[in-house]
Amino acid sequence: MLRQFRSASLIALAAAMLAGCGGRNERPKTDLAASRVTTIGVNAYLWRASLDALSFMPMAQVDSNGGVIVTDWYSTPTNPSERMKVTVTIIDQDLRADALRVAASRQLLANGQWIDATVQAATVQKLEDVILAKARDLRRSAISG
Repeated sequence: MLRQFRSASLIALAAAMLAGCGGRNERPKTDLAASRVTTIGVNAYLWRASLDALSFMPMAQVDSNGGVIVTDWYSTPTNPSERMKVTVTIIDQDLRADALRVAASRQLLANGQWIDATVQAATVQKLEDVILAKARDLRRSAISG
């Protein structure tokens, strides 16, 4: 009796598993924190991570469909004679490093005038790294949570 019950259970389980297959060698699709999350026009993890990373700066333009974030000029309280402006562009729907572009502008106050100054490449690279790390953390949280 127990043996027949096990056999029937295995057959029912196999039938249920086969019923879920597409029949054309299709892989089962999973929605478990996919790297392509696009309820908005761009990758949602990169978008959220970019907003989080720039949250201390005032926003001038935010376009989730176009994937563009432009901050307004920002000066730290400890150095009011220097200001920065950042533009983040997300150019793909996948969570990839090359889907993110960061540009920064810097100005120094001299004789009452704001003068353009160079931005070190390491500054932009560091900001990209912070955004990508946050995006990966968000994805990991979605998988485990």
